[in-house]
Parts: sequence; structure tokens; C-alpha cells
Amino acid sequence: MGRRLQTEAALTFMKICLMIFNFIFWLTGIGLLVIGIWMKVSLYQFLQLSDEYNNVAPYVFIGTGAAITVVGFFACCCTVKGQPVLLYLLSAFLVVVFVLELGAAISGYIFRGKLNTGFRTGLHQALKKYKGHNSVQDKDLDLLQSTLHCCGVDNYTDWFETHWSSKTKSVPVSCCKIEKNCKNKPLTVVTDIFQQGCYEKVVNFVNGNLKIIGGGAVAIACFQLLGVLLACCLAKNVNKAKYEPVA
Repeated sequence: MGRRLQTEAALTFMKICLMIFNFIFWLTGIGLLVIGIWMKVSLYQFLQLSDEYNNVAPYVFIGTGAAITVVGFFACCCTVKGQPVLLYLLSAFLVVVFVLELGAAISGYIFRGKLNTGFRTGLHQALKKYKGHNSVQDKDLDLLQSTLHCCGVDNYTDWFETHWSSKTKSVPVSCCKIEKNCKNKPLTVVTDIFQQGCYEKVVNFVNGNLKIIGGGAVAIACFQLLGVLLACCLAKNVNKAKYEPVA
């Protein structure tokens, strides 16, 4: 009888641990969903300036986050019912998600080099196509310069080589530190504008954010291994308890 009580206590403890894991797992799903939406709404405006950028990335985070949120609820139901088949099914799903997330993180790290190279090409193309007519691409470039406090690709003189500025030697208003006091058409006072180029700043900005996102994804993926271990242990002990004698 004592062994039976010990087994029941162990099952209860493992259920509690797995429920805590499921709740944290559900929160990570919400987190990935928020990151995906943020990438689509905010970071996307910078990322799309690289000609190597794949616009599927935000949807991958949104889809993964939504799936984890749903599965987190399913995992709680599996834990409460304590059915070994459901627990092993949960373990299998967590392993699949772990492999996919780890593969995505490795691919993202490798792709980062191409993304950086693509920024230089993309920025040069954006400057050449700039017309100042508030097109989507013009707005993205203006937002980049005003947000990161930069001008041009390597420095502000890159604008003088563009068709938009070749005759006037001007820079866009987005290069100005204070718009109302800025003499940018033609440029007469260099100290009125941001003189540093955007390439280095945008690469540092994007890489900094991608490192946080990638590190978080790897941490979440490794954390799922704990869920696999807990679910398998619980399923194994549930089966063991079924056949354990009362005496």
C-alpha cells in the first residue's frame, strides 16, 4: 500500500510539473505570435530594404506561435486526463516542433550573412529609385533614415550620385536632425543633417534584434525537451501504476 501511495504522489508531482511546463509553453506561443506580428508591422519595413529578404519569415513566427498556443491548451487537457497515448502523442509533437525550430534557427543564422550583403545592394537600389513622391519604398527609406539617424548608404554624399539629387546636391528631409531648421535643398550646412551612412546602422540594428529573436527561439526549442521528458515519464508511471498490486 505504501508503494501505491508513493506512486500516486509521484504521478501528482509530475502532473503539476507538466502543467507548469504547459503554461510556460503556452506563453512562449503567445510570445512568438507577438514577435511575428512585430516583425510584420515594424521590423519588416527595414528588412524589406534588403534584396535577400524573404517576406515569409514573419508568417513563420505567426504560424508557429498560433500552433503552439493551440497545442499548449491541448497539452493541458492531455496532462489532466493522464492518458499515456495522449502523453506520448504530445511528446512526439514536441520533438517535431523542436527539430523544426532548431532547423529554422540554424537556417536563420546562415541566412543572416546574405541578408547583410543584400542590405548594401538594396539600399543603393532604394537611393537610385528615390523620387520623393511618398511611394512605399520612398517612405521605408525615409523612415529608416529618420529612425536610425543616418543618411545615404555609407555617408550622406551617396545622395549626390542619385538622379533625384544630381543637380541640386540635396538630401531628403528625413536626413535632417531638425526639419524646420534644416537647409537641405541644396545642402549648405552639413551639421544640420545625419552624416553617418545607414548601412552599418541598419545591419547592427537588424542583427541585434535577430540575435535576440534567434536566441529566444533556441531557448524555447531546448526548453521543449523538458516537456518531452516530463510527458514520457508521466506516461510511463501511469502505465506502471495500472499494473502495480495494491498490497
